[in-house]
Amino acid sequence: MSRKFVERVRGSVTTDTSKRSVLIVATMTAFFTPFMAAATNVALPAIQTTFGMDAILLSWVATSFLLSVVVFLVPFGRIADIYGRRKVFIYGLTIFTGSSLMAAVSFSASMLLAARVLQGLGGAMIFTTGIALLTSVFPPGERGRVIGFNVAAVYIGLSAGPFIGGVLTELLTWRSVFAVPVPLGVLTVYLSVYQLHGEWADARGEKLDVMGSLLYAAAISLIMYGFSTLPSQRSTLCILGGMVLMAVFVKWEISVKYPVFTMELFRSNRAFTCSSLAALIHYAATFGISFVMSLYLQYIKGLDPKTAGLVLVAQPVMMALFSPFAGRLSDRIEPRKVASLGMALTGAGIFLLSRIHEDTSIFHIVLILLVVGFGFALFSSPNMNAIMGSVERRFFGIASGAVAAMRSLGQMFSMGIATLVLSLYMGRVQIGPDVYHLFLKCVWVIFSIMTVLCILGILASLARGDIRNNDSKER
Repeated sequence: MSRKFVERVRGSVTTDTSKRSVLIVATMTAFFTPFMAAATNVALPAIQTTFGMDAILLSWVATSFLLSVVVFLVPFGRIADIYGRRKVFIYGLTIFTGSSLMAAVSFSASMLLAARVLQGLGGAMIFTTGIALLTSVFPPGERGRVIGFNVAAVYIGLSAGPFIGGVLTELLTWRSVFAVPVPLGVLTVYLSVYQLHGEWADARGEKLDVMGSLLYAAAISLIMYGFSTLPSQRSTLCILGGMVLMAVFVKWEISVKYPVFTMELFRSNRAFTCSSLAALIHYAATFGISFVMSLYLQYIKGLDPKTAGLVLVAQPVMMALFSPFAGRLSDRIEPRKVASLGMALTGAGIFLLSRIHEDTSIFHIVLILLVVGFGFALFSSPNMNAIMGSVERRFFGIASGAVAAMRSLGQMFSMGIATLVLSLYMGRVQIGPDVYHLFLKCVWVIFSIMTVLCILGILASLARGDIRNNDSKER
């Protein structure tokens, strides 16, 4: 495809064919990236056996991907706005597909970790442009619906990942988990190159803030590494150092002419600020649920991993089923109302989880997880709709990258909360019958903290105000 053809269209392409093509490729990537992330967690024990990795090094098979995603999200959001979202999307797909193959054929732990970092880089380029492409192509009245499909694809991937990953690992070894996305990636690259017509670069001609990108990467790396090693003294120093660098980053971004992240969005755009804060809080309150409940179901209730996985799938299934509905609803009703209701339902479900004990029935647990999943669905699509509907077109990439960064940071904070509570109450001991009472106390404390977070999230969600007037301007 010629460069002239790729760059000839700089604005939004709104033909039905283009809209359908963008929706297909964005939905495909929204499915297989979280699918592989979820499937990888199931394959970790087999990976440990192959490479003889200790527990800390093994945890970095998952953490390295998440860290890489967060580090590169915001810079590549800006790069996409300057040089073209379609271009960055295709390059990201190519890197993700190639690194998946690299992971599948890895002959050492170091090679696998390097592949995971590259997957995070490609994933960041995909995450920060997928939603931005949808928002660029679809008008405000249709965005909630297509964002709902996109979010549903994410949750379907998360739902299918553990089960399919377990089957693949058992029948074809853990390498097949990384090999499966390769043909899907090749197909999506092909569709993106030959079906996505036009380019979207609303900040074309502006400069990339390299210093700001480096400060952001260093700050986020220190903070996330610190949270991954809680509650050691080193983790505290890393988190404090990261916060200092983040303050320097904010000051730099305010003063530079072409910032990598426009702080003006936070300073003057209440809807964007409160929506982003609500996303951060929501993921901090919910991401650790599956981790804690997986331990509870297997240790306290005595379920095998497969059965525990079937119980836990209740939450993402509800998220997948109702996300499109919530997205369409937010096209007709103010997103803050729908999202705030979703946050409230999520908080109610988490509060009920904080009351479970050793005699709580599986049926009761499934009902609670269904409530949490429904609340999550009502929150996510409308909140994303509110974020993308509150910014100018030239900031779509930055906004998409920011909400993805909030999601990943929230996930790390959530795991940090769970890890910290377990360490404080139980220490470095194996979970067994003699400490079940301490573990149940940890469950109560963790979910109580997350319930409080949801209450704060409701306040942040309601404080964003209405966005209909912003949409009517259609930047």
